[in-house]
Amino acid sequence: MKRRSTARKLPFLTTGSIDSTLASVIVMLSVFGAVMVYSGSVLVAVRQGNEPTYYFIRQLIWVIAGLAIAYVLSKIDYHFLAKYSLQAIILSIFLLIAVLILNHDQAIKRWIDLGAFDLQPSELTKLAFVFFLSSWLAKQKERTQKGIKAFKEHFYKEMLPFLLWLGAISILIIMQPDLDTTLIIAITAFIVYFISGNDNVHLLGSTIILIGSAIVGSIATTLASYRIDRLATFFDFWKNGFILDPFGNGYQMRQILVAVASGGLFGVGFGESRQKFHYLGDTAFSDTIFAIFAEEFGFIGIVVMVSIFLFIMIKGYKIAKAAPDKLGFLLAVSITTWITLQAFLHIGANVALIPINGNTLPFMSYGGSSTVVNLAAIGVLLNISAQATGNKRNTTIERVRSRKN
Repeated sequence: MKRRSTARKLPFLTTGSIDSTLASVIVMLSVFGAVMVYSGSVLVAVRQGNEPTYYFIRQLIWVIAGLAIAYVLSKIDYHFLAKYSLQAIILSIFLLIAVLILNHDQAIKRWIDLGAFDLQPSELTKLAFVFFLSSWLAKQKERTQKGIKAFKEHFYKEMLPFLLWLGAISILIIMQPDLDTTLIIAITAFIVYFISGNDNVHLLGSTIILIGSAIVGSIATTLASYRIDRLATFFDFWKNGFILDPFGNGYQMRQILVAVASGGLFGVGFGESRQKFHYLGDTAFSDTIFAIFAEEFGFIGIVVMVSIFLFIMIKGYKIAKAAPDKLGFLLAVSITTWITLQAFLHIGANVALIPINGNTLPFMSYGGSSTVVNLAAIGVLLNISAQATGNKRNTTIERVRSRKN
């Protein structure tokens, strides 16, 4: 007697094949990222009294854990996960509040110390919020009203709830303070909100949200003096062609540019970066890891790395286009936007195209929470791709059967 497959016993599992090309690129990028963490963290580890491989081993553990979770999520139907999106976002908000309370006496309140590792709630919030937002917007029905009544309906059923959820999450993350993560979540959320509708009322509401968010974002940027200094340094550099205060406010930017320029065409070689010694210090394997990569692998390496993230972006949006339903479409767009936006904000800051920010480079920078969450998001993206492939295959089989009959 034949046993039924596990997939049949567990209806929330997906049997379609995943996108092996995207999966392979993510695996290779994550492993290489751990190697770059080793290159950038050796001095810091030794200075702290640890083994030279201390941060490398920790990052490798996170990569392995993240890949395992990504594999599991690539097999679980994203519709099943979406059922728990409300509970996930409520848990995330609870953790965002908890991190503020537990670190009330600290200037920076971004991590919860769990002993073996530090949990960063804002990273978990990224995935929880895109799931919640996509699930909620996918259920919105077509408008039945017209004119002012239609806008009122849109305001109370869509605009106001969206702004309340986004506002609550943004305020809690800004209080940590972490404006960079807030911007990524806000921009991603707005894009998903914008593409979820297709009428003039939704367009008007999206425009109002965009203008209001831009004003609030500009005000938030000026609330901290160090952000103003970063902006002033950036604009002075592009206006004058050099950094006016290279040993003060412009120190980090100068060292980043020295690292990138030192790489030349082919780089100085793996592990041979000089800027990771003292000059970029503790950020050489996190916020400025791309600058170290550029120094060691040169312009050719930069082109390859940027091309990889462009590939991820194109692949992600193709998966969104082929998604079997609106939920899959919105999820794929939100995950792809968040990851590639964060990547290009990091790269842009590390080559002085935009002001310096605290964004890490996905799959490359050191960090347990960010590494695991980014890989988990890729797992969901792969599941959407697998379901699209499975539906296409089933449609083809049905057509063949109908022709035979």
